[in-house]
Order: sequence, then C-alpha cells, then structure tokens
Amino acid sequence: MEYTVQKLGLLAGVSTRTLRYYDEIDLLKPARVNSSGYRIYGQQEVDRLQQILFYRELGVSLEEIKEILDSPTFDADRALREHREKLLERRTQLDALIANVDLTLAQREGTKTMSDKQKFEGFKQKLIDDNEAQYGEEIRSKYGSDQVDKSNQKVKGMTEEQYAVLEKLNAELHETLAQAFSTGDPAHELAQKAADLHRQWLSFYWDSYSKDAHAGVAQMYVEDPRFTAYYDKEQPGVAEFLKDAVVIYTSK
Repeated sequence: MEYTVQKLGLLAGVSTRTLRYYDEIDLLKPARVNSSGYRIYGQQEVDRLQQILFYRELGVSLEEIKEILDSPTFDADRALREHREKLLERRTQLDALIANVDLTLAQREGTKTMSDKQKFEGFKQKLIDDNEAQYGEEIRSKYGSDQVDKSNQKVKGMTEEQYAVLEKLNAELHETLAQAFSTGDPAHELAQKAADLHRQWLSFYWDSYSKDAHAGVAQMYVEDPRFTAYYDKEQPGVAEFLKDAVVIYTSK
C-alpha cells in the first residue's frame, strides 16, 4: 500500500501539517515525491510513523526519537516490547487512579469508607510511575536499582501531611530559585537558600542524603536535556545556575 500525505494522516490520526513538519526535520521522509509533487509514503514509512507515535505517547521529544530511530543499533522488535512494557505500566497507573475515583464516589454515596491514606495511594503511584518512565533508566544506572527502589518505597509510605509539605516545598524551591537567578550569583544568599530547599526536597525521596549525590544530581540537570528543559522552561540558564549553586552549597 502507498499513501499520500492526506491519506496517511487520516490513517494515523495526525494532521497533514504534522507529517509535513516531520518531513522538514528529516524525522519521516516520504518514500518518493510523484510527478504531481505529492509526497508518497510506503510500508517502511508507515512502520516508522507507528514507532514515532509510540514514542510521542511516552513523552519522548522529536529530537530524541530521531536519534533513536536513526541509530544503526535500533531494533524494532525490541522497541515494540519496550513500548508494551511502558504501556502496561501506564495501565497499572490508570487502574489505580480509576479504583481511587471509584472508592471516592462510593464514599460520597455512603456505601463505602475511605481512609486518608487510600485517597492518596493512586497519586503517589502516579508520581512513581511518571518518574520511572521519564528518568528510571538514567537514575538506576547512576545510583543503582536498590537505591531507587528504596526511594519509591519512601514515596509510597508518605502520609497526606508529608505529601502536602512536599508540594509546598517544591513551590517554594521554584519561587526562590527564580528570585536567586535574577541576582546572577550562585553564591548569593538566595541561591544558597534555593540549594538548601533542593536538599530538603530530595530528602523526601532519598533513603539517605549525601553531598556527593546532591552535587551529582545537579550535574545531571545540565547533562540531561530533559532535566534542563524542566528547569529552563521559564527562563533559559536556570538549570545551570542551580547546578552552580548546589556545587557551592555541597562544597562547604
């Protein structure tokens, strides 16, 4: 089967504009362009688009997808198995959230009771699953699966009060970091306060704290584009600034 850009868009549920953009960035080139100037896609392009959409569903950037698919070591069968594992993890997460909503509705209707702990189980599991999906491979290779598993167990054991404190701490960290960044000085009092808030935030997840590990995480923020994008979403350079502030903080 061969498809024009319009037919492929209808088949895959994506816009023709998206397909044209994929062509422009060399992510998905048509098999050929016919005499009328129409892009024509064949089976190989259809299979590649399927992989692209799988990775997009998992939150992978277009740049990373291109690197993965263009790698000479890319294995489509292995990729599909990995996609399946990730989707099963997501289904488990959604099942937990659905069960949480069902129990909440039953409590409101007076047919069941729900403890405060149960109210937050689904959300804590989502937090764990999201972190695993985005950063699991990197942090497990860097710090070991045992340490990551301990961290996940710590999150699962959080009380409602601890979870609320964590959310408040995260908001304070980003607010302080934004103020500190405006000074341009990672050694400034505000920057060092942000580094300390970052330590407190990490301690909610870590089984134990160490300065070396803290500095290592901050370094990862500038080495991994996903972490960099998270901290730089409001203003470019924040991830680098936080890293410098943490290096100073942990060297004391």
